[in-house]
Amino acid sequence: MTLTAAVQDTMDNGNSDLRQQVRQRLQEQGIEFILAQFVDIHGAPKVKQVPVNCFEGLIDEGAGFAGGAVWGLGQGPESHDLMARTDLATYCRLPWRPNVAIASCDLYVDDEPWPYCARNNLKRMMGIFAAEGYALNGGFEPEHFLVMRRPDGGLMPWDPQGIDKLAKPCYDFKGMCQAMDYLQDIIRYGNQMGFDIYQSDHEDANGQYEINFGWSDALTSADRLTLFRMMAGQVATKYGAICTFMAKPFQNRTGSGAHLHFHVADVLNRRNLFPLKKGEKDRKGLGISKTAVHYVGGLLKHIRAITAVASPTVNCYRRIQSGEFVYSTASGYTWTPAYASYGDNNRTQLFRCPDSNRFEDRSPSGMVNPYLLLATHMAAGLDGIKNEIDPGEAILRENVWNLSHEERRKRGMILLPQNLMEAIEALEEDEVVKSGLGPIADEYIRLKKAEWSEFMRQVTPWEVSRYLTML
Repeated sequence: MTLTAAVQDTMDNGNSDLRQQVRQRLQEQGIEFILAQFVDIHGAPKVKQVPVNCFEGLIDEGAGFAGGAVWGLGQGPESHDLMARTDLATYCRLPWRPNVAIASCDLYVDDEPWPYCARNNLKRMMGIFAAEGYALNGGFEPEHFLVMRRPDGGLMPWDPQGIDKLAKPCYDFKGMCQAMDYLQDIIRYGNQMGFDIYQSDHEDANGQYEINFGWSDALTSADRLTLFRMMAGQVATKYGAICTFMAKPFQNRTGSGAHLHFHVADVLNRRNLFPLKKGEKDRKGLGISKTAVHYVGGLLKHIRAITAVASPTVNCYRRIQSGEFVYSTASGYTWTPAYASYGDNNRTQLFRCPDSNRFEDRSPSGMVNPYLLLATHMAAGLDGIKNEIDPGEAILRENVWNLSHEERRKRGMILLPQNLMEAIEALEEDEVVKSGLGPIADEYIRLKKAEWSEFMRQVTPWEVSRYLTML
C-alpha cells in the first residue's frame, strides 16, 4: 500500500469511527431532527430540516437546495442542485430545542465541492495557508443589540424595566442585571455546544451586549459565530426582544462590531508564532515576532479591500467615522477605528496588541460574514509574510483619536473607506484580497454594487428636512 493510500485509509477509518460516535450520540440524546445548515454570501444561515433517520444520506449525498434561490451562490434557476453535506465534526444538539441537532455543511454540485460556498472557500484558503506551514487561530466577540419595535415601526432599545438610560452604560450593573437571564441562557447554551464562552457584559450603548468566545481554528470560529447568531436570535424572542447584529441601528449610540482576536500558529505543532522567539530582536516594542510583524503588515497594506468584506453593508459605514468633523455618541466615543494603525494595548488602534500572543482586529462589523473575512485575512497576511511587508512604526501609548488628521497621514495611517462603494472599488483593484475569495469575489462585487445602487435611489427624511426649502 502506498503512503497516500495508507493516509486515505486512516482518514476513512477515522470518519467511520466518528460517524458511529455521532450516530450513537444522536440516539442517546433523543434527537428527532437534524438541521443541515450553510450560509449565503452575506453570512445569513440557511437550513433544511431532516428526520434523523436520514442521517447517513446527509453525510454521503447531502440535502438538496435550489442555489438560485439563495444570494451569491453562483447559480440560476437552470443550475444543478446544491447538495449540502454535513460535517461530522460539527454535529451538536440545540439546547433550546433538545430534540433537534444542527450540523454545518459544505456545498457540492455534481459531486464536486462548490467554489461559491463560503465554507468551502475558507477551507481552500486554510489549505493554502497550511501549505506554507501556517494555521490561523482566533475568536470573535459578537456585539449585538436587543431592540423592540415602537408603535410607529421605529426601533428602541429593549428596556423592560426602563433603567437602561445611562449615557455611559458600559458594564453597568443594573443594565446587565436586566438582561442577566438572557445572557445566562446564551452562555449556558453556547457552552453546551462547545463554544467556550468565558464572559459577557453590557456594552457601550443602551441595549447592547457582548459575548467573548474561546480560541479555535479559523473554520470552527466561523462556524461558532454563525451558530451564535442563530442562537441569540431565538433566545431573544423568549424575552420579547429582537436580537440584531446590524452595525448601527441607532444614530447616537455606538455601533456593533465582531472584533477578532487572532494569531498565526505552526500548522504541525500548533505553536503560537506571534511571541518573540528566544534571541529574536524586539523590532516594534510589542514583544512580537517577525512573523507577527509581517502578517500585520500584509493586513495593513490590504486593509481598504478587506474593509469591503469586514464591513459588508451600507449601514456598516455609519460605524466607521473619519472624524473630519466633530462626531460622537452618547457615551463620548465610537470605539471604531477609521484610520488603519497598529500598536499596543489601547482601543484606539485598528490592530490592537493586548499581549504578544495575539492581535485584535477591531474593524469587522457585526454584520461580517466570518468565512469570507478569515479567508481574506489569510490571503493578505500571507502576502505580508512572504514579501516581508513592514507595517511601519507601532503606535505606543498614544490615543490615535487625539492625533490630528494631518499627523495621522504623516505617519502613513490609511483612512478606511467611508462608504460601501469606496470599499468595493478598493476590493476590485486588490488581486491579493480577491484571491482569498476565489470566484466569490466577482459575485460579491456585483451584489454589493447593486446594493449601493439601490441605496442611492432612496430619499431619506434627513434629505427632505435639509433640502426641501433650502432655496
